[in-house]
Amino acid sequence: MNSASTGLAAAVERVFAEGGALHSTVAGYEARAGQQAMAASVAGTIEEGGTLLAEAGTGTGKTLAYLIPAILSRQRALVSTGTKNLQEQIFFKDIPALRDALGVPFTATLMKGRGNYLCLHRWDMFRDGVLGGTSAAGRLIETGDRMLIPIIDEWLKTTPDGDRAGLRELPEDLTTWRELAAEADVCLGTECPRYGDCFVTLMRQRAAESDVVIVNHHLLCADAALRRDDYGEVVPAAPTLVVDEAHQLEEVATQYFGYAVSNLRVEELLRDAGRAQSAGVIPQTLEVAETLSRLQDSARIFWSSLAMSGTGRAFESESRSRYTAEALADVYEAGVTVEGDLEQLERLVTATKPPNASDNDAGAAIPVENDQTAHSLGRRAAALRDDLRFLLRASDAGFVYFLERRGRGLFLRAAPIDVSRVVRDTILDRYRSVVLTSATLTVDKSFSYLKGRLGIREADEVCVASEFDYTSQALLYLPRRMPAPKHPGFAQAVAHEAIELLRRSNGRAFLLFTSYAVMRDVQRFVEMAVPFPILVQGTAPRSALIERFRETRNAVLLGTSSFWQGVDVVGDALSCVIIDKLPFASPGDPVTAARIDALREAGGDPFAEYQVPLAILTLQQGLGRLIRHRGDRGVLAILDPRLRTMGYGRRFLASLPPAPVTYDLAAVERFFK
Repeated sequence: MNSASTGLAAAVERVFAEGGALHSTVAGYEARAGQQAMAASVAGTIEEGGTLLAEAGTGTGKTLAYLIPAILSRQRALVSTGTKNLQEQIFFKDIPALRDALGVPFTATLMKGRGNYLCLHRWDMFRDGVLGGTSAAGRLIETGDRMLIPIIDEWLKTTPDGDRAGLRELPEDLTTWRELAAEADVCLGTECPRYGDCFVTLMRQRAAESDVVIVNHHLLCADAALRRDDYGEVVPAAPTLVVDEAHQLEEVATQYFGYAVSNLRVEELLRDAGRAQSAGVIPQTLEVAETLSRLQDSARIFWSSLAMSGTGRAFESESRSRYTAEALADVYEAGVTVEGDLEQLERLVTATKPPNASDNDAGAAIPVENDQTAHSLGRRAAALRDDLRFLLRASDAGFVYFLERRGRGLFLRAAPIDVSRVVRDTILDRYRSVVLTSATLTVDKSFSYLKGRLGIREADEVCVASEFDYTSQALLYLPRRMPAPKHPGFAQAVAHEAIELLRRSNGRAFLLFTSYAVMRDVQRFVEMAVPFPILVQGTAPRSALIERFRETRNAVLLGTSSFWQGVDVVGDALSCVIIDKLPFASPGDPVTAARIDALREAGGDPFAEYQVPLAILTLQQGLGRLIRHRGDRGVLAILDPRLRTMGYGRRFLASLPPAPVTYDLAAVERFFK
């Protein structure tokens, strides 16, 4: 380590030491050996370059362990988190605290995906009746949206950033927001009449001048995908990247480096093009009108044919169905017709002839915003055509192709089977120093699984144990007798065990499931048997359910995969986490199945090398919901008998927190008393 490195390491050590800056400015701060060890490793990586894998158990204080070296290095650092909630915690809680504690001037910017921000140009068009609302002439477009105008107008007077998180009056799933958001495919760029005061433009400018830029994995991967396709970048360059909750990066990258076309995406393009023509933004010619009508008809025929095909009928049993080019033979020609109509639409809306011009007026001036709106519609049509062509051919062996139904949307999708190379090439290799951290990175005390999935060749490694005393704070309950998960009586047995545990914990519990079917079956029994308030995934937005759980005494929350991580409930409100079975990814899922096939073809053991490690990390995340503070106490319950009956159960048990194990409900009762 050179002298500069020694200087950073010494500065970091002083901040964390007893009597140091944190001790004197942060109320209740206690020096923690694990936090100091991780901070020292981060400081070394920032100074020397390279990659650091840092597993830091719950309660370590890993956020400060990477933020403080990053800030003191006086180089820009990009921090990517797994969730928007963690982003906001860092920006609104940790960053202000460190400004006070460190006495070092630095700036920070919070960056979310473009869909979180209002597009001022689209808002202007919305108010004028081009995208909805009412026009100046009083023409009613969508009556239900009229209420948005005074709400958003009032919000715009005070919002500093245009982030829809500040619009608390509006529901999270408001469909109209999709029309108003500053998404890349509708952006007019520097030619937009509102470019100067655009919220995304201002966010980029702040980020380009900031010392710490806080993004999330979705934006990190979306930005990398844009750069790969030569569409420019949103996230500024930096020498240091910190990936928090790094165990989620592969899943997010799989989404953003894939392809997707849906009936909803086509409908949105048709709606915007039709409104643009009605408003005179694109040519009001018979040819354009006929093309829009033809595209509407061809798209309807294609999607309805797809839904009725053999691939589409697979939805009787599952929401995702894998397909091949041969499976689409019956609908291929209908899809090619849609491609042709999209190509014709692109040609017509990007023609140089100005809107509302007659044949003799071809040289008339085109309003800049109209011209750019037309070209934006053309780009969208071209991108949709290219994506549909890729998905219909289904010929790239590096992708798995599948059909997905979600609500009223039918999606053709392609996902990369292996994202390790693209993650390494487009994200990790761009930075001089990379820190990947989480409470759950190792399997069998090794980082090998994560390194393989993310394409990491060489890295320094540090494992910091949790600061919590699980021997006194937690109890692990494994029932003596349970039927196998595939047994028809499994859900009823889970309900029986859950009811007995809830009576002893007095509610205050999460019930985490690997499937909606078992969750709904257990819900029926639990609601009849216990007097506690029951909250169920799907009855309200996730954030609203978590908030209601925190505020409701003795509440019980039933949830599936989205509640296994990123949920933080401190204190007595959560005193029991019950997991129905080991969270193996379904081998029927197209992406999982393709990865299993790829490993098997390469001569590997998919179950031992992929399915078990992934399930172990997921289980650790689910159990991590329970103990979030040194004062927390609670019972972890895993109701899957395979922990005891199958050989691989030992791998799972070895990965669990070092809590005492009991098979006796009486011991659970004594623990709570």
